[in-house]
Amino acid sequence: MINVFKKIWSFSIKEKGNLQKSIVIGFLNAIFNSLLVTALYVVLKAIVENSVSTNTEWTAFIIMAVSIVGTQYFSQLQRTHAGYFMVADKRINIGEKLKSVPMGYFNQNSLGQITAIETTILNDVESAVPVVLVTTLGGFLNSLVFALFMLVFDLKMRDVTLLGIVVFLLVTSAMEKKSREGVPARQEAQAILVEAVLETIQGMSVVKAFDLDNNLDKKVDRAIEESFKKNEKLEKAMTPYVAVQQLVLYVFGVALMFCAIMFYLNGSMELTKSLIMVVCSFMVYEQLKVAGSCVANMRIAEHSIDKANKIDDVPTMDEGGKDIVPTSTEIKFKNVDFAYEKKKILDNVSFTIPEKKMTAIVGPSGSGKTTLCSMIPRFWDVDAGSVSIGGVNVKDYTLNSLMKNVSMVFQNVYLFADTIENNIKFGKADATHEGVVEAAKRACCHEFIMALPDGYNTKIGEGGASLSGGEKQRISIARALIKDAGIVIFDEATANVDPENEDRLQNAIEELTKDKTVIMIAHRLKTVRNAEKILVLSDGKIAQEGKHDELSKEAGFYADFVNNQCRFIQCYLFYHVYHCRYTWLYSSVCSHLTTDCRCSWRYSVCSVCY
Repeated sequence: MINVFKKIWSFSIKEKGNLQKSIVIGFLNAIFNSLLVTALYVVLKAIVENSVSTNTEWTAFIIMAVSIVGTQYFSQLQRTHAGYFMVADKRINIGEKLKSVPMGYFNQNSLGQITAIETTILNDVESAVPVVLVTTLGGFLNSLVFALFMLVFDLKMRDVTLLGIVVFLLVTSAMEKKSREGVPARQEAQAILVEAVLETIQGMSVVKAFDLDNNLDKKVDRAIEESFKKNEKLEKAMTPYVAVQQLVLYVFGVALMFCAIMFYLNGSMELTKSLIMVVCSFMVYEQLKVAGSCVANMRIAEHSIDKANKIDDVPTMDEGGKDIVPTSTEIKFKNVDFAYEKKKILDNVSFTIPEKKMTAIVGPSGSGKTTLCSMIPRFWDVDAGSVSIGGVNVKDYTLNSLMKNVSMVFQNVYLFADTIENNIKFGKADATHEGVVEAAKRACCHEFIMALPDGYNTKIGEGGASLSGGEKQRISIARALIKDAGIVIFDEATANVDPENEDRLQNAIEELTKDKTVIMIAHRLKTVRNAEKILVLSDGKIAQEGKHDELSKEAGFYADFVNNQCRFIQCYLFYHVYHCRYTWLYSSVCSHLTTDCRCSWRYSVCSVCY
């Protein structure tokens, strides 16, 4: 039990002051409650001695008034405040912590488990800690002080009173040990339930597409059933102990009454004290009954705190960093090695990304392109070697100062359940409306935003559910543009954009190379051909490096990449244009034909389509 209070004390952090106040006030409140016995003693003594007077009434009234007013309200307020706000602080701390942990943490710990900690687990702390502090701790304090008051009236009752408390604590200790067996399983079942529900909701489109309703319904049903069983098992395990606790208190309450009567009959205790002891026999253990029934909440609070504190042990990536403003945005990878667990992704990779130019990274799927770019903002840390910006190792920056210099546009875009303007402002919180509009125009999303019912004030669903993939992509690009970081990383940024907007967007992106260091991961020839430098990543190594004209003439992955894309486009145009017998259809299908294709087919290639 003491360990639980120690953990709550350690967990409270900023709320330690409120906990201290609540304990002190709780002790004072227990004293005030015990004054009821004094008031009753004054009345009984006057009745027995036949000396009841106005003074007796007023004395009893004043004592009872003080007792009733007491400090119960303030004590409970302080404890409840501490219970709720310590959890609020913990949620904020976890959020800050997760910003600086390695991405590997999210691979090894499912989103459901992390969500369970932030919701169910901390909800248990939020509800259990006030109960433990108000009911359990308050109950023990009240019973202890009440027992001490009884001893002031007559020491003869000491042994029976204290023995009752000791036996109760022994039963409570056994109850605590039993609850340790059931609480972890109950908490795990709760976490699995959250994970199952979250997975079902997130994968609803797949569920509908493949008619998996029954399968996932069964999974959620099993999780609900398991959670029910674990909760029921815990309750059944606690019930016998609660019954024994109640029995012990009733037995010793009767024993106190019996002793008081016997002491009066044998002449060793006066009538007034005997009557007071009889009354006290109903009151002394009353608070312990409530406190004992909440022991399971102590275990829930303890285990939940342990679970939430596990995140504190995750190593952060911001140890020893400094606020640095780089003198340039040149990026260097030097002998970089990296592996996901045992799978080698990057093997002794070295290259330089020139400042204020566009560098394209191509390679087969799974070659490590996204991982490589993720090392620049330290989403991952290298296993060996170094990554530097402006000649300074990225590990020497604080994460905040590092991220001020880097913007990323991901292939899988996430937008928040907020207005479109606020989603764009995530790139720059103090941006003006005019600045947001300008960024949206450059990202080719101004027109579709203005077509929405409330324009820039249109609220979108969680994850941008009310927008198309291309619309979400362009908003994320606007968000990156308004941030105006010196380094911009595009991970398949144009994957979900239609050809007309891609052409406009490509022009906007190319303009950034005049002032930004742009890194472009792409699988489309049009996106990479105008890059100042092209890096070909294959089997975890830089297989080729150079410009489009140079690499397309060399045997290797890039030449194959160019030829395959040209053949795909030529087949498309051959079918839709070249074999068309009607000249009017030629221009309506494609009005942007050029003849700069370098592949062996030598057909006209559409500069928009690729």
